[in-house]
Amino acid sequence: MKAIVYEEYGGPEVLRLKETEEPHPGPGQVRLKVVAAAVNPIDYKIRRGWMPQMGPGLPAVPGSEAAGIVDEVGEGVTDRSVGDEVLGWTDTGAYASYALATAVVPKPADLDWETAAALPVATETSARVLDLLGLKEGETLLLHGAAGAVGGVGVQLAVARGVTVIGTASPANHDYLRSLGAIPVAYGEGLADRVRAVAPKGVDAVYDAAGQGALPVSIELRGGTTDRIVTIADPAAADLGVTFSGGGGGRPLEDIAGYARLAAEGRLRVPIVRSFPLADAAEAHEQSEAGHSRGKLILRPDETPL
Repeated sequence: MKAIVYEEYGGPEVLRLKETEEPHPGPGQVRLKVVAAAVNPIDYKIRRGWMPQMGPGLPAVPGSEAAGIVDEVGEGVTDRSVGDEVLGWTDTGAYASYALATAVVPKPADLDWETAAALPVATETSARVLDLLGLKEGETLLLHGAAGAVGGVGVQLAVARGVTVIGTASPANHDYLRSLGAIPVAYGEGLADRVRAVAPKGVDAVYDAAGQGALPVSIELRGGTTDRIVTIADPAAADLGVTFSGGGGGRPLEDIAGYARLAAEGRLRVPIVRSFPLADAAEAHEQSEAGHSRGKLILRPDETPL
């Protein structure tokens, strides 16, 4: 099968399209013919060797999030059949023609493949963080990186809970944030004053989906406390006493299935920035590392001849 493989840690140039052996499912697993695989920031961080505790070792096939068609079923699997269209987390690298998976849910027939692949990480992450923050109706949330794929989903889920969301983003993304129901503010110098101008009573919680050094000003806006501040991206969290939340695939699968139905109905948006052939994974990683993307980057194995 075709797969993107890296045999050493480094920049995007270490990613290579190769012919590799097809995997076959073990007990409890299914095999997916991958139609679309999503690119996430964690992918390049692992590829660079920054998070060895989360990597599969070398050589490695990146990716953990995909949508595809079940084409083999392992022993003990009774809720999935060959031919099912599904989305979820992969047990083996998603940047490949085939991947093994345990945690998958049905893909609604009217949900496109790119959005299906983009849903699991963004929805699980934001729902988990909002739960950790204990947000209640009528409260105010400051969300850093609100225009990104994960942040944008976080805005929508928080607004659905009756929370007022102040979202940081570049001015070019402010209209987009308004369309999601957030109050946009520009990030950078003077952020605290801009947040106070739109939330004179203060903010009840902070969700950092950007990891761009906004934790000190977040603590300031919380009155000097680290209580009810959660980051998913800033490595300085431990030094500042802020909660860092990592995860993946830990949310009940019925929740993810529900988010997929909302997306199919147009009630949950996960914009797709660009779809690449699998062979262009290095270019996709370059764009991911550059940041500032409004939505998700997708790889399509079927569009790549070997």
